[in-house]
Amino acid sequence: MLMTSSDRTRKAVLYRMVMEKHVCPFGLKSKHLLRSEGYEIEDHWLRTREETDAFKREHDVDTTPQTFIGGERIGGYTDLREHFGKPLPDPDATSYKPVLAVFATGAAIALAVSLLAFGTPFTVRAAEWFVSITMMLLAMLKLQDVESFSSMFLSYDLLARRYVPYSYVYPFGEWLAGALMTAHALPWISIPVAGFIGAIGAASVFCAVYVQKRELKCACVGGGSNVPLGFVSLTENLAMLGMAIWMLARP
Repeated sequence: MLMTSSDRTRKAVLYRMVMEKHVCPFGLKSKHLLRSEGYEIEDHWLRTREETDAFKREHDVDTTPQTFIGGERIGGYTDLREHFGKPLPDPDATSYKPVLAVFATGAAIALAVSLLAFGTPFTVRAAEWFVSITMMLLAMLKLQDVESFSSMFLSYDLLARRYVPYSYVYPFGEWLAGALMTAHALPWISIPVAGFIGAIGAASVFCAVYVQKRELKCACVGGGSNVPLGFVSLTENLAMLGMAIWMLARP
């Protein structure tokens, strides 16, 4: 929606729910957005459910908040963002942001701990910790909803499609291997577990993406993500496999 001449008055009327046990978050967002755009706000609070329902009937709307500018109803928070040329991202669009956030957090933790332990963030141990801690972070996201993870994982993992229980065991194995590798404990468990799931995972991603040319979502950060299955997913599995080889070969 294009801005009209009435916007030049820089005044807006906002109706939002402000009840004793509930303050509408989208009402707060609408108010903040209007302020950031330089509008003077006439802020009307809908304090009860009855008052809210009466407002909806009067204006023939299904939701609140509702914003009016120059006597024209703009709509809810999403409509208001579109009015100002700031549409929200498509919730169904794929993005690498979730997994990149995990990688960045894992790296920051590894560098910080290395600085504390050795006086410098740039050590071999920091590189090891980056991989092992990132494994644990990714596993944590999967463990939030193992059922949802397993459903997405089954769409491409070669072993899980042959043996469904593996899709439920995988995040526990990833977390365990990451924890043991972080502590340099019980390598006879961590190395084969990380090597096995890393190798199977890498082969599965390569087959699905580069051989079968399928466009899928990756379960690497849990079953509800929109991360596309591809190079980043392959890198995650190769990092696990590489960590297992490194731990096996290191003096």
